[in-house]
Amino acid sequence: MPVKNRFAELQDEITAWRRDLHENPEILFETHRTSAIVAEKLEAFGCDEVVTGIGRTGVVGVIKGKTTGSGKVIGLRADMDALPIHEQTGLDYASKTDGAMHACGHDGHTAMLLGAAKYLSETRNFDGTVVVIFQPAEEGGGGGKEMCDDGMMERWGIQEVYGMHNWPGKPVGSFAIRSGPFFAATDQFDIHFEGKGGHAAKPHETIDTTVMGAQAVTALQTIASRNADPIDQVVVSVTSFETSSKAFNVIPQKVHLKGTVRTLSPEMRDLAEERINAICNGIAATFGGTVEVVYHRGYPVMVNSDEQTDFAVDVAKAVSGDCEEAPLVMGGEDFAFMLEERPGAYILVGNGDTAMVHHPEYNFNDEAIPAGCSWWAEIVEQRMPAA
Repeated sequence: MPVKNRFAELQDEITAWRRDLHENPEILFETHRTSAIVAEKLEAFGCDEVVTGIGRTGVVGVIKGKTTGSGKVIGLRADMDALPIHEQTGLDYASKTDGAMHACGHDGHTAMLLGAAKYLSETRNFDGTVVVIFQPAEEGGGGGKEMCDDGMMERWGIQEVYGMHNWPGKPVGSFAIRSGPFFAATDQFDIHFEGKGGHAAKPHETIDTTVMGAQAVTALQTIASRNADPIDQVVVSVTSFETSSKAFNVIPQKVHLKGTVRTLSPEMRDLAEERINAICNGIAATFGGTVEVVYHRGYPVMVNSDEQTDFAVDVAKAVSGDCEEAPLVMGGEDFAFMLEERPGAYILVGNGDTAMVHHPEYNFNDEAIPAGCSWWAEIVEQRMPAA
C-alpha cells in the first residue's frame, strides 16, 4: 500500500519527533512546548489553517483536499499530555522533567497524527477537508470537553471524528475496536462522615466514624452485587480512608472516604450515584452520625457510532489485514465528549509486549508508527475519495 510505504520512509523522522516529546513531557493543560512544536510543524507542512488556544492549549490544523466538492469534513484527534509519574525506563530519551512522564503513549499519538498531517498535506489526494485536532489534558483535565466548549466542531464544520490509542499486549500494528459503549464513564466521590470523637476506652460515649466508614466500604460493594443487573457493568471502588485522628487511643470525630465509579450506561451511572447517597445516609442515621456525599461526574461513557465503527474496521483491515473486536474497557477516555457532539469511532492499535499504560516502565513502541499513521491517512482518503 502506497500510504504504508510513505510512512515507512517517514518513520525515522516521526520517531525523532516522538522521542523529543517523550523527553519533554507536559501535564494537563501545561502543554505549551508540545503545542508550539505541533503548531510549528503544521505550519511547515503547509496546512491551510493552524489555530492555537482551542481548549486553552489545544491546536487545530486544517488541510483541504485537491477538491472540496463533497463538502465533507472529518476530524482526527490525538492527545498530547503526560502523566504525573516518575519514569523508570532507563531510556536514553527518558523524561527530563522530574515527576512527569509520557506513560500513556500520548507522545506516540501526537507524533503519528503529525505524520499523517505531513502526508495529507503533501498529497491532498481526497475530496473534502480534514481537521487535525491536538488535545491537551486527556488525563483527568477534560481537555476534549474544553475544545468542544470552545466551538471547535461548529467553527470548522466537523461532521465526524476519529481517535486512536495504543494498546500494550496486542501485536504491534494490529487493530481492535468495538461499536457502541467502549470506554466507561469515570466518576469520583467524597464521603465525609461526622460523629462524636472521644477516648477509645469509652466508646459508649462516642459516635464512632471509623465504624461508619468501615460499614460504608463493605456496603458500597452491594451496588454491584445486589443492585445492578448482573449483565450490566459497574465498578465501585473506595480508594482512600482517612480519619481525623491518627492516635491509637482516640476515636476520630471525622472520616473521609474517596473512591471511583465506572459504568457503561447512563442508567447505571444514575443508579450508582443514587445508591451511594442512600447507603451512606442510611449508615449515618443508623449510628447517629451525619454524612455529606459529594459525587463528581467525570468523563461520560465513550460510545462508538455503528456506521463509523464499521468503516474504521474496513480501514484497519486494509492497513493490517485484520481487526479484532475489542473488549469493554472500564478506564475512561475524554474523546467521549467529542463523540457526544459528532458520530465517530475510536480504535486501538497494538503496542506489542510492553508494560501497561500508566506504568513507570511503559514506553510507546515506535514500530507501531507506520500502521497508526496509515490508518489515519486511509480514514481520510477512503471516506472522502478524490473526485
